[in-house]
Amino acid sequence: MVSAGFQILGAALGILGWIGAIIVCALPMWKVTAFIGSNIVTAQTSWEGIWMSCVVQSTGQMQCKVYDSMLALSSDLQAARALMIISIIVGVMAILLAVAGGKCTNYFNNPLVVSAQKRELGAALYIGWGAGALMLIGGAMLCSNCPSKDEEPYTARYKAARSEASAPNSDKAFV
Repeated sequence: MVSAGFQILGAALGILGWIGAIIVCALPMWKVTAFIGSNIVTAQTSWEGIWMSCVVQSTGQMQCKVYDSMLALSSDLQAARALMIISIIVGVMAILLAVAGGKCTNYFNNPLVVSAQKRELGAALYIGWGAGALMLIGGAMLCSNCPSKDEEPYTARYKAARSEASAPNSDKAFV
């Protein structure tokens, strides 16, 4: 049995991780200039993020420029953008599910609820979980059974239907 404190701690850590993902997405310090070997130019440092690039002068002045076109970006930068946005959206859904699941578990195991009002998980929930698993397995099987590009998708050949008037040896005259 999971305690309420453990659930609250898990939800709080999930929220902190989600906030961290938002911060990482917004920061322009994904790639920072390195001072290696004879390349010791410390007058300025350049930062590149997934949304903008910045140059920081040794005086503390910083100039940032948002990328002009998404199409001009490299594929790894476009993939990083997409994955960060997806992770933030999935994080929102995960937090909502954690809160809903925490309330549900608290409702079923809450010591403050009198025993006449306590409930257990019903059979419909188990059937729903099983149905969901069957749908996922079925979808995975359908997706894995796609025909290869070498094969023709349809093997049946159909001929166009002909009318009686165009059939050979037709002696019928139409008025």
